[in-house]
Amino acid sequence: MSDETSSDAQANYGEILAAEIDSGLRELERPAKGLLLSALSAGLDVGFSLLMMAALSHHLEGSVSPGVQHVLVANMYAVGFLFVVIGRSELFTEHTTHAVLPVLDGKASLAQLARLWLFVFVANQAGAALFATGVGLLGPRLGVAPVPVLARIAHELTDHPSPVILASGVLAGWMMGLLSWLVKAVKDTTAMMLVVWMITAGIGLAGLHHCVVGTTEILAAVVAGSDVSVFEWLRFLLWATIGNVIGGVVFVALIKYSHATRS
Repeated sequence: MSDETSSDAQANYGEILAAEIDSGLRELERPAKGLLLSALSAGLDVGFSLLMMAALSHHLEGSVSPGVQHVLVANMYAVGFLFVVIGRSELFTEHTTHAVLPVLDGKASLAQLARLWLFVFVANQAGAALFATGVGLLGPRLGVAPVPVLARIAHELTDHPSPVILASGVLAGWMMGLLSWLVKAVKDTTAMMLVVWMITAGIGLAGLHHCVVGTTEILAAVVAGSDVSVFEWLRFLLWATIGNVIGGVVFVALIKYSHATRS
């Protein structure tokens, strides 16, 4: 690689970092009301992933092989994330990287980060729970999300030991951190949509644990009257959230920041 090419690559890397820091700083300084409403919207919007997954899974039942069905349904996992990222609303798992970078750069405090995380996480969960309630009550009655389908989707998340949920959450948080980083690297909406689809469909395909979408997936089954319990949701939420934070902070924010500032 020539020096000129190397210099360009470093400059581009630095530009991504600068854009992430500036954007994260703006979010850290947002008024509480705007932050909460945006995060509530994200929690609601991302729930469309579950609705599309359940509907497609139900309609494909018995008509294609289980492997083909899994791949097709995994692509529906990306729908809610496209709504959130293109719509610029606040999702907790993006901020495990996005909002950490200004703190690492000395432009924001840990108290500001804690405030942002708390507001966004709580509002995301509220939005996800509201959407889950709607799907759990309406989906079976419309015939697009029968109780057995909702239960199967929920059990795919809950039927694991806690260490597995934690490790899966780390991978999901890592991928969501990369999503936040890569979105800043693209220049147009089409490329952004491709990045969002590639990463989030990958999370769905691998069955990884995302603390916001997972809330919608599990609580919908609870509301619909399946054998999934609130306790199982709380156990999932604890370990998936811890894993998501570790994945976004350690494997993306710290490493990317260290790389960019030492290049």
